[in-house]
This record gives sequence, C-alpha cells and structure tokens, in this order.
Amino acid sequence: MATKMIRTVLRDIDPELLGYTQCHEHLMLTKGQSFLCNPALCIDDPTKTREELLRYLQNGGRSLVDAQPVGCGRDSEALAALMEETGANIIASTGFHKLEFYPEGHWIKSMSEERLSELFLAELSDGMFTGTDAEFSPIQHSARAGIIKTALDVCNLDEPYKRLFRAAASAQVATGAPMMVHIEKGSDPELLLRFLDDLGVRPESLYFCHMDRACDQIDIFFNVLRAGVTLEFDTIGRFKYHSDEYECALIKQLLDNGYEDKLLISLDTTRDRLKAYNGNAIGLDYILTAFLPMLRRTGVSDSQIGKLTEENPKRILSW
Repeated sequence: MATKMIRTVLRDIDPELLGYTQCHEHLMLTKGQSFLCNPALCIDDPTKTREELLRYLQNGGRSLVDAQPVGCGRDSEALAALMEETGANIIASTGFHKLEFYPEGHWIKSMSEERLSELFLAELSDGMFTGTDAEFSPIQHSARAGIIKTALDVCNLDEPYKRLFRAAASAQVATGAPMMVHIEKGSDPELLLRFLDDLGVRPESLYFCHMDRACDQIDIFFNVLRAGVTLEFDTIGRFKYHSDEYECALIKQLLDNGYEDKLLISLDTTRDRLKAYNGNAIGLDYILTAFLPMLRRTGVSDSQIGKLTEENPKRILSW
C-alpha cells in the first residue's frame, strides 16, 4: 500500500508533521459575491492575516484548512505566500460552495459535470486555477488543493446540486482526497450520505461541518457517526447560535458514547472574528487559549483533546 500524505498548498507532507489542526477556517477571502451576502465574508489583507496566523502558531497551532473553494473568493497565491512566510501548514480547497455565493451566470452553474470533475482533479493534482471569480480562467498557480469542499443547502439535492456533488464525488473516488461538506440548517445530511455512498464515496473520507448549529436532533448525529462520517464542531465562540458551554456539553455527550475518533473542532472564521481585523474579536487562537481549557473543565481528557485536534485531523486529511 502506498504511503499516505497530506497535500498542503506548497508541498506534500508526512501526516506525522501535521500537529494541532483546525479543519475549517478562512484565511483569505477576496471581496465578491460572498461579501454582498455578508460583509464579514471578506478577509483580504495579507498583512493582517499573517499577524493572525503567527499568533495562532505562537499559541500552539500548526496547521489549518482554508475552506474557500474555487470561483468564489479563494486566493491561492496569498495562501501559498502565507505558508511560505509563516511556516504554517495550509491545506486549500477545490470544489464548490452554496450557489448563493456565486453571481448570476457564473460558470460553475453551467459547466458540465464532466468538466467540473476534471477541474477539481486538476486543482488537486496540478495546481489551482486563479482569477476565476467572474469568468473561468485557464491560468493555474503551482499551489495545489488538498481537499474537496462541498455544500448541502436547504434545497438538498435538487438537480443543480446533484450535478455538483456528482462531479465532486468523481474527483474524490479518483484520488481518495478528503471531502468536507457544509451542512446548512434545514438540509438532510443522511440523504446526502446515501447519495454519496451510491457514487462510491466512502464515509471514512467525509467530514460534515456545522451540524452543531444546523441540526438539533441528536439521533441524526449518531446515525451519521455510526455510518463512519467524521463530524466537525465549529460553532465555537459563535454566541448568536449558542454558548460555548452548550458546545462543550454536546461534544462531551458524543465522546461519552465512544466517538472520540470521529470528531474535529474548528472556528469557521470570518473577518469579524479575527483579532487582526477586529480588535474585539475572539481570534484564530480562541480554541487554544479559551475553548480547550473549558473542554477540560467539562471532563474531556488531554488524550481526547489530542484526538480532536491532532490524531483525527491527521487521519481525515491523509490520502
């Protein structure tokens, strides 16, 4: 069996070098359709992001996944520069986001399933395409994606999303690359899991994000976990949804039921939540400085924390 690796924007690394990892962040996000949907979805100052990233490293962070996919604000060149300048391991995303984050007439809404799959494969294997927010550009940067980002919206698997998921699944099956899924409140993660399984995507390659704020039925958490999917808890320091105490209790409940090998934690940062952009914000290092101590007070062991922040990211990001 071939030795597994983790693909960062600059190089493939041994999974043992990954260290502490937050598997769903946003380091750079250019101003575009996402900004029109929510002004906090613009993170476009490399100097400020570098400051944020250095603080994260100083407090024990080592690696991150940037969850912005092609065509809606991803800045692959900036991500490569940030990794070069700071030494952080940055894993970038190909794939797709919710369709509301692409303007009317955007190429991703009309490109064929086969061509999309080829595009995702090329970004994983050869390099990410740049300048794709308005029109598709054939220009590729040497920096490569290391994960496939996808998104399940409230409309679930209507035909536009089926096309996108089929393309992403084709790229996943061809490469073995990990796939993250944005789960929107009101969507059906179990329906998606069955759909992807029929396409050959193994649950062990998947992690579902945002279910801690998108789903209030604990049975669904258990069903998805039993199927083999990893769940990421990223509603941390997001008090408009719920308290960190609630988040700790939910994580503890799943740990107590034996799922310590299937959980991740992250922040899903926006401009408003980064200290370098907003001095009153929690910052990218919030889990390290504030949330992990709270988890420990809840009764989560250091061994379990090590799984959530190091061992499980190492497993899910390796291919």
